[in-house]
Amino acid sequence: MKIKAAVVREKAGPFIIEEIELDEPRENEVLVRMVTCGVCHTDLVARDQLVPMKLPAVFGHEGAGIVERVGARVAKVQPGDHVAMSYLSCGACGPCEKGRPTHCDAFHQSNFMGARLDGSVTMQKGQEAIHGSFFGQSAFASHVLASERNLVKIPNDLPLEIIGPLGCGIQTGAGGVINSLKVRPGSSIAVFGTGSVGVSAIMAAVVCGCTKIIAVDINDDRLGTAKKFGVTHTINSGKVDPVPEIMQITGRGLDYALDCTGVPAVLRKAFDSLAVGGVCGLIGAAPAGAEASLDMHTILNGRTLMGVVEGDSIPDIFIPQLIELYRQGRFPFDRMVTFYPFEEINQAAQDSEMGKTLKAILKF
Repeated sequence: MKIKAAVVREKAGPFIIEEIELDEPRENEVLVRMVTCGVCHTDLVARDQLVPMKLPAVFGHEGAGIVERVGARVAKVQPGDHVAMSYLSCGACGPCEKGRPTHCDAFHQSNFMGARLDGSVTMQKGQEAIHGSFFGQSAFASHVLASERNLVKIPNDLPLEIIGPLGCGIQTGAGGVINSLKVRPGSSIAVFGTGSVGVSAIMAAVVCGCTKIIAVDINDDRLGTAKKFGVTHTINSGKVDPVPEIMQITGRGLDYALDCTGVPAVLRKAFDSLAVGGVCGLIGAAPAGAEASLDMHTILNGRTLMGVVEGDSIPDIFIPQLIELYRQGRFPFDRMVTFYPFEEINQAAQDSEMGKTLKAILKF
């Protein structure tokens, strides 16, 4: 079928809206008509080829839409259902069978190879292959092909327009706090980097009952925004060293720290801010080969560093939990979003990179 999609044809090039062909759904696939899609930092680093994927390609992985057709073997959803889309996992490897799909053996192949696992592409323009299947969706398009494993059915009474970012950025930040760090009530946490992932982590820290929630950033405007979501203290790390500031605020160091930047120097500051027995999570994706140094003595003293992918979330479980928290008014993620028409995707991307909008969402 003919669809409209935002195609990237060269490294760091613009998103170009083109008419292309999308395959009919196979027996295990679902055709979804897009309503909205969030713009995530991962889309932009993939566009810039920091995460290599064959070009031309269609990115986008925070999609929300309405099911139009399902393959013969699909039982989870039916036409008319509202769905959010998340990352794809194989469901058959050891980590998947142990309930850890974010550590799927085929995670890279499923989400970043630009094709189905069998190597076939889902989109083309004439005889030209258009690479897609980005996070099992490639949602910068009017229609996508997804699978049961990366679809989450959403109640029809929810505003579908805001739901998409739950599939990646929001679940990553919130899951990093709730699922990965397993933050306890009455504890202290610092979130380094207050973009949409960081603010999602801050909201989750409020839900978990943290009594000291410290936002660390170099942008005063973002720190001001973070205050609106439950932060108790802010630190501009471009003006002061955050480690002694955090020690003064906490008296002994942090119970938890979360680096949402992927900058080695920031990770070191986050880790050095921990109290004995504290845990630091790394969410921010650094370029391949980036290295960070740590004082081995501080690790020996019972501090932990852990990597976090997609908030260690099982989307079918965690996204409905976030939705229920939203219904209760305890997780107001809708206050982060700014909407853009699909045709303004390049402006949405630019505003996201410049920090002018916290979470850009494209409307189709």
